Amino acid sequence: MCGIAGVLRHDGAPVGAEALRRAARSIAHRGPDDEGLRLDGPVGLVHRRLSIIDLTDSGHQPMSNEDGTIWLTFNGEIYNFRELRRLLEARGHRFASHSDSEVLVHGYEEWGVRLLERLNGIFAFAIWDGGERRLLLARDRFGTKPLYLRRDSHRLLFGSEIKAVVALAGEAPRLSFPALLEYMSFQNTYGEQTLFENVTMLPAGTWLGVHADGSAQGGTYYDPLPNAEPTLEDRHVTEALAASLQRAVDRQLMADVPVGAYLSGGMDSASLVVLAGRRIPHIHTFTAGFDVSDASPLEVAVDERPDAEVVARDVGTEHYGAVLHAGDMARVLPDLVWHLEDLRAGTCYQNYFVARLASKFVKVVIAGTGGDELFAGYPWRYSLLDPAQGRGGFLDAYYDYWCRLLKDSDRSQAFTPDALAMAGGRDPRESFEQVTRHLDPGLDPFEQALYFEQRTFLHGLLVVEDKMSMAHSMEARVPFLDNELVDFALRIPARVRAGSDEGKVLLRRAARSFLPDVLVRKRKQGFSPPDGTWYRGRNLGYVRDVLLDPASLRRGIFRPEFLERVIDEHAHGRADHRLMIWSLLCLEWWQRLFIDDAGAAIRGAAAPTGAHA
Repeated sequence: MCGIAGVLRHDGAPVGAEALRRAARSIAHRGPDDEGLRLDGPVGLVHRRLSIIDLTDSGHQPMSNEDGTIWLTFNGEIYNFRELRRLLEARGHRFASHSDSEVLVHGYEEWGVRLLERLNGIFAFAIWDGGERRLLLARDRFGTKPLYLRRDSHRLLFGSEIKAVVALAGEAPRLSFPALLEYMSFQNTYGEQTLFENVTMLPAGTWLGVHADGSAQGGTYYDPLPNAEPTLEDRHVTEALAASLQRAVDRQLMADVPVGAYLSGGMDSASLVVLAGRRIPHIHTFTAGFDVSDASPLEVAVDERPDAEVVARDVGTEHYGAVLHAGDMARVLPDLVWHLEDLRAGTCYQNYFVARLASKFVKVVIAGTGGDELFAGYPWRYSLLDPAQGRGGFLDAYYDYWCRLLKDSDRSQAFTPDALAMAGGRDPRESFEQVTRHLDPGLDPFEQALYFEQRTFLHGLLVVEDKMSMAHSMEARVPFLDNELVDFALRIPARVRAGSDEGKVLLRRAARSFLPDVLVRKRKQGFSPPDGTWYRGRNLGYVRDVLLDPASLRRGIFRPEFLERVIDEHAHGRADHRLMIWSLLCLEWWQRLFIDDAGAAIRGAAAPTGAHA
């Protein structure tokens, strides 16, 4: 797991080394073990290495083939690299390292872009083909590893993080108002756009080939379309699922450094820990809980440490925990937003803290992300689809649900007229509908819902997972998104995977053979702090100070009366605006860090000082 960046100039001018060094500095946290630059006329490649496989110098990147015509900079892990290496050696390729990276170099020589169809892993990479004068960019099937782009008539810039792209561009970032409208609707952005104007994200499961003259081709090599077949007997399906999950975990324990696991009180992470514990005695596990001494009765359950302790005791893990308090968010938020940069999904400072804890002991951690989206773990959402008929019914029901922050009718009361004008009439519903536009309109709305979540909400969770782990120079892996396991699950109808009102029935049946019954029967519980209470109590002053600061109000984006109303309604218990408050806090810090202090981003500066706990 590493950080990558690079430049391809279309005017033939050579790339300057200083811009590459700025980009490397900006993502040094992603790869503290080594740095590499490659300059070749109009192309420049950057690599920051976090050594996981083959810790020797032979794993140094950018990496080339024997004659130096192919150069690679790669972020990720290829879990089936040994099988691919044996196949390539049988076809005459010679390897100089034991790393998975070199498989990409020789695999590209052998298969070209078709290599992507053979990879089981998490990755974002760039390959410069000197013979073809083409730069190939690619991203893994679900977008576990990010890759950002900036393209114009004279150059292409790319990076694992937007900070690297900003450093390469050498220009002050600007806020994208169309993306802002989308973020303030969905707490996410769909498609390729980001909050940074002119910076896009390469979509998951796609590739882009850009020639030196600027011409480009691209395509989608993977799309998680439902592929339901007549189901087997339940017993055979659950046995096959349990076996597939074990193989996925086994593949993703591959490393030449210590591997640990996140452990919440839920079934998904507990399943991974039990299966990993069969291979790694006394595996390190990590959890975060919350001070719920003043939480509401509904929020007390957010502290899952007792259930995590049950699994840790039964498996015999070396278990560590952290307890978060109300004041922890304010202390860490500037650093967190600097690393997150691409604001998405919900509250995540708890993820930041548990990643920091884990990084003190291991370099690799496995996480349960993807289990809910693959096996239908959100039953309260699916009930919205009961009356839905066809594509139109699905779109209406789900669009209303996923406007988590502002509904269409709220927008004019929240934004100033100037902000709405800057958005240019952008309608977030267009982006929403685009996600599933290519699906069969007669597809079961339940299948459409799971597909939509895999391409949007899950993608946002993966971006957050990547940024929070790499902020602490640690790699996060997601066994539930292993190729074999996903392909197996997509053959089973979504309603069979869900099974009943409790959701994930199929996965629950498979887990009964190795999990305590109390966890198998436990309903879905999100990993979120008791912010509903904390924003009314000990964090209320901080919320007011940040959102109602005169400098914040002078930005002219939100109406002051809207901000005051959100805070007041939440403080007095008339509404639950915790998601809105979190998003507004993050957005204000994003502007302070990337807009107000643009020079730091251009210089490739490190995270804000004084924000570390």
